[in-house]
Amino acid sequence: MEVPTDPKAPLPSRRRFLRRAARVALGVTALTASTAIYGYWEASSIRVRRQTVSVPRLPEAFRGKTVAVLADLHHGPLVNVAYIREAVSLANSLEPDFFALVGDFAHKGNKTREQLPPCLEALSALRAPLGVFAVPGNHDMQDEGAIYRECIAATLLTDVTNCAVRLSLGGEHLWIAGVDDLWWGKPDQAAALKGIPEGAAVVMLCHNPDFAQEHPDERVGLMLSGHTHGGQICVPVVGSLWLPSRYGSKYRKGLVDGPGSKVFVSCGLGLAGVPLRFDCPPEIDLLTLV
Repeated sequence: MEVPTDPKAPLPSRRRFLRRAARVALGVTALTASTAIYGYWEASSIRVRRQTVSVPRLPEAFRGKTVAVLADLHHGPLVNVAYIREAVSLANSLEPDFFALVGDFAHKGNKTREQLPPCLEALSALRAPLGVFAVPGNHDMQDEGAIYRECIAATLLTDVTNCAVRLSLGGEHLWIAGVDDLWWGKPDQAAALKGIPEGAAVVMLCHNPDFAQEHPDERVGLMLSGHTHGGQICVPVVGSLWLPSRYGSKYRKGLVDGPGSKVFVSCGLGLAGVPLRFDCPPEIDLLTLV
């Protein structure tokens, strides 16, 4: 039912209206600014996420061993080398048994020659008794990955693109395999798994978690990925504003059941698009294998 207005009631003055409008505009501006400031702060505040993950057929000697996952550093205009060194220092303090670096070291695909070397050099300070293993991401694919291969060969990091490395402890073995980027590289899972004995425990490195959905293989016990940034900006109720995956939010972050293996997706450390994160802080993941 409409409430009748009093024709004798005074109309709000133009000055009063403008004051109210100004207060509303100021409130909106303050809210926007505070949100941006928080998002900028969150983007620089690295957290450590710890999780226990089961790996099928994992030998006794490797049970309880840890892997630190670093993803999506995106060295470039939004992520400087000082931040990467800070992440490296924090990662080393966790004392993992080995490291998995799952791609997107550079920010801009056509600037990998200038952005990759400083990032990879900083990452070369990572130390772990069983090694530091890496695969490229889609942002590292200039010249079909030739620049990435050239740059990483000049470091102490172990590139496992389309190949595998055997780790040995007490006469038992764990295989660390890797594949090229799904969208811009030439991933070859057959080559990566070639020569690995049947029934062996395998941890696969792959930048894009969609690979697990499109190329399932039960020989892979666990796949480690990044790429999605966890959505980077996650709005309550609305959800992630951006997710580079063909499978919606399935591979957004954390431990996921793929059709052939479990997949752990890191929210990563760097930034894409804007220098902000919201409800999705940068992270280093320390996984305990069981």
